[in-house]
Amino acid sequence: MNVLLTGGAGYIGSHTAVVLSQLGHQVILYDNLSNSSCIVLEKLAQIAGRKIPFVKGDVRDTGLLSNVLASYEINAVVHFAGLKAVGESAQKPIDYYTNNVQGTISLLQAMQLRGIKTIVFSSSATVYGEPRYLPLDENHPTNATNPYGRTKLHVEEMLRDVVTSDSQWRIACLRYFNPVGAHESGLIGESPCGAPNNLMPYIVQVAAGQRAKLEVFGGDYPTPDGTGVRDYIHVMDLAEGHAATLNLLSQTTGWHAINLGTGKGYSVLDMIQAFEKASGRQVPYEVVARRAGDVAECFAYPNKARELLNMTARRTLNEMCASAWRFQQSIQFE
Repeated sequence: MNVLLTGGAGYIGSHTAVVLSQLGHQVILYDNLSNSSCIVLEKLAQIAGRKIPFVKGDVRDTGLLSNVLASYEINAVVHFAGLKAVGESAQKPIDYYTNNVQGTISLLQAMQLRGIKTIVFSSSATVYGEPRYLPLDENHPTNATNPYGRTKLHVEEMLRDVVTSDSQWRIACLRYFNPVGAHESGLIGESPCGAPNNLMPYIVQVAAGQRAKLEVFGGDYPTPDGTGVRDYIHVMDLAEGHAATLNLLSQTTGWHAINLGTGKGYSVLDMIQAFEKASGRQVPYEVVARRAGDVAECFAYPNKARELLNMTARRTLNEMCASAWRFQQSIQFE
């Protein structure tokens, strides 16, 4: 299968490119490099043993997308491209709606023009909002509480409307929980531009001495140690979930929402302790006031992925931490 990955040079896109390539798919990366680097392309070539085709372009450029879809005879699209920081989305909502919603409309127009009707959308557990019950299954009401989450939910609803209008479309919305870790080679991993917005890369940078300490937002939640609990999934498990989803869509039409998580929650202090053990480094931290919009606990009910995709997240917390540290060491000593 010829698969276009929008945002393919990013964190999750690059790991998915590795998995799909190893399975024999022809992968083409499309990225504007706004939050990624050409260095990733070199690393991917090392892992894959060959260069993976890359097109620099913005997902809002419908004409370029249409040409790429035709030139590479694309059969399916995995759509990662978009902005993804919750806090930034509250400060720059127009940018988020432009990139995430308008960008998806542009992509769908190009796909429709070329008669391509298979797409896997990179969604998020943020579409659920404040949990009404746990674990979160796909039937939980959606009620995104920030602009980032609302852009994801808007796209999900738009994709559902597309399927309603034309039953030949094959669409899956993968609701990620918290991807962490890196490829086992240490060559690719999470390397955010600027200050990290997620916990793991911040922990890594503190352990590496790039930041003095970690701020833990809230120590008085109704959780075992008072800190927030989240579902962390290894990025390679997540990448394998995308490959399994493409396989599902090759056999069925319609719109599908699927959680990708482990079903197990870890607190912030659990993550710090696990990382210290895996890296042999200390992670100084300070508990500060809660952050607006954060919830006490959030973790997945992953049974739908197990049933539809025959996929279970299998990598351990130690593997998540050890691989993230291996990647950090590889970029520190280049």
